[in-house]
Amino acid sequence: MKPIFLVCFLLLLIRNPSVAAPIQFTSVTKEAGIHFEHHNGARGQRYFVEPLGGGAAFLDYNNDGLQDIYLVNGADLSSLTEKQPEEIESPHNALYRNNGDGTFTDVAMAAGVADTGYGMGCAVGDYDNDGFPDLYVTNFGANVFFRNNGDGTFTDVTRGTGTGDTRWGASCAFVDYDNDGFLDLYVTNYVKYEVESDQVCMNKGVRVYCDPRLYEGELDLLYHNNGDGTFTDVTEAAGFSGATGRGLALAWGDYDDDGDMDIYIANDADRNFLYRNNGDGTFTDVSLTAGVGFSEDGEAENGMGADFGDYDNDGNLDLVVTNFQDQTNTLYHNEGNGLFSDVSYASQIGTMSLPYLAWGVGFADYNNDGYQDLFIANGHLDENVQGFNPTGFYEQPNQLFRNNRDGTFDEVGVDSGSGMRLEKVSRGFAYADYDNDGDLDLLVTNLKGSPDLLENRGGQNRWLTLKLIGTRSNRDAIGARVTVTAGNLTQVREVQSGSSYLSQNDMRLHFGLGKHSQVDRMEIRWPSGLQERIEGVKANQTLTLVEGTVESSR
Repeated sequence: MKPIFLVCFLLLLIRNPSVAAPIQFTSVTKEAGIHFEHHNGARGQRYFVEPLGGGAAFLDYNNDGLQDIYLVNGADLSSLTEKQPEEIESPHNALYRNNGDGTFTDVAMAAGVADTGYGMGCAVGDYDNDGFPDLYVTNFGANVFFRNNGDGTFTDVTRGTGTGDTRWGASCAFVDYDNDGFLDLYVTNYVKYEVESDQVCMNKGVRVYCDPRLYEGELDLLYHNNGDGTFTDVTEAAGFSGATGRGLALAWGDYDDDGDMDIYIANDADRNFLYRNNGDGTFTDVSLTAGVGFSEDGEAENGMGADFGDYDNDGNLDLVVTNFQDQTNTLYHNEGNGLFSDVSYASQIGTMSLPYLAWGVGFADYNNDGYQDLFIANGHLDENVQGFNPTGFYEQPNQLFRNNRDGTFDEVGVDSGSGMRLEKVSRGFAYADYDNDGDLDLLVTNLKGSPDLLENRGGQNRWLTLKLIGTRSNRDAIGARVTVTAGNLTQVREVQSGSSYLSQNDMRLHFGLGKHSQVDRMEIRWPSGLQERIEGVKANQTLTLVEGTVESSR
């Protein structure tokens, strides 16, 4: 820290002793034993698929209380059309088991989840309610469904479940949209594209990746869980026949607080979709009337990532969408009456996002003050971007927006540790408390590079983490809404699968409590409709709450 800034910071501490030192994020990837390298198959031809992958997931696959990591890899594009020599090892996805001592071990081969397809994203959910998280992977090509056997291994059940769609899958998420106790599955499909028909595109005489508008969007997929290990494609019957945008991201959330989950879909160069759950197995696209289909200027933007979260603690789920360079990352405030307001500039996020091309995004209370902040992963498409855009740059810093608790955010990445000052070509993003120390750590995937596991160091605020287990509801309790009140601080969280961009967060619910030593009141609304309440919960602990037995928990 330069002397003049150090003096100013010390003066600030003198005037306001409650100001704590900034949280520091440090990349511990190598120390953790994570040696994964993303491979996108690029060899100079600039195939349209190359710059988009890949995602990551936090999951506790072996139920030892520690969050493990799944990383999705690409492939050699020639391997999709040509048989490769057996002695050449293909790039594959990785499953890193958390050893509980700050290190991880790649067990993908032994576990049976080292898929070698051209991977995009993934999501986690216990579709058969057996107590072990299962894994779905989207590919440029056939998607893959892995069932967790409960013994450290997985079985490929793609064919038996009927979920092996061969189109270009992007983001995916599990949800119990009809609250029947079984997790359903939504998959966004991107565009109709084949490597053999790839087009050549130029910008000011420079070869570039093509504009997505050259390719027609694909219809998304909604699979209904039949409860017997199989799924049925109900896309059109459920009202999604119009979901043919170039879908890259999705987020499930009960934005109208009526007890069932709605879905937002971020499309690339198409209007975004908000589908309201009608409660009868069908959905209605309300994006235009809700005000979340276009930018504030009425333009269709290049939606990359999306997430729901209540950043102002008013009890209504707000919405964030990441976009292309020279477009704002759009923050929509939920007005509570079915309408959203674009507050991108008013929140101070809009202007600060214009120079960047943004992908993964998430609402996450990194400093445990009880207000959700925003992390955004950035990186350009073209490594030669300055050849046609002198203001652009390929490797970009990611951004951390601290919630000022007054409707505005400050970008504090440069002050938040060496891990936030890295400049790479980032894509996916997920968060979890992987070391169980009470604060949220971050995981960022990088195109053609290693991921960054960013450990959260510092901070003195208190916290509470909840793991919910459904009995009448789906076992993961996806869709459950929890309201926590500590003094004058009230927060809402929902259990969620799949969001950000191609990625999956820790499904445990994390609440920062500031200086409060206990939660005065906690209310849980389970997907089954059951409502339970608990009072006087001590801070700084992880609780497991089982549906129907909450009153006995503390």
